[in-house]
Amino acid sequence: MPAESVTWGAQRQRNITWHDPAPSTAAGLAQPGLDYLTAMLNGELPPPPINGLTNMELVEVVPGRAVFTCEPGEWGYNPIGTVHGGIVCTLLDTVCGCALHSVLPAGRGFTSVEIKVNYLRPVHASSGMLTATGTLVKAGSRMGFTEGVVTDSQGKVVATATSTLLISDLPQ
Repeated sequence: MPAESVTWGAQRQRNITWHDPAPSTAAGLAQPGLDYLTAMLNGELPPPPINGLTNMELVEVVPGRAVFTCEPGEWGYNPIGTVHGGIVCTLLDTVCGCALHSVLPAGRGFTSVEIKVNYLRPVHASSGMLTATGTLVKAGSRMGFTEGVVTDSQGKVVATATSTLLISDLPQ
């Protein structure tokens, strides 16, 4: 019997599925950001593949504000037994970007230039549902500035972020 079978614990598995992102992306190019995000929220368009990978779900969007939830699990643990900060950062990057995208007209998009994350407490599978809220601070013609906050199921803030985003024309 291999040593790892005795000391590594039971092996776990996770199945991830997603829809081809090309049709949804094409639809998004033809409509304002708020309409695109609302179509995802209402189930008229599928979520992007990253949502399945990270257990994220868009739960609210209004102009200048986006809210996602994320169910953390041991699948995201780092070597010291907490959810990897990159998962929390991905959640923050998502809500910050979507807050900006919600005010952009059709044909305009964004890319993150910088995100600064403050991790305030560890996240575990037992932390329960995380809720992340992104808020627009300012949208100019070329740059956008947003803020994000993540809370756990107890309402405790686990991380915050500020983000700078480059606004540009989307490729047709």
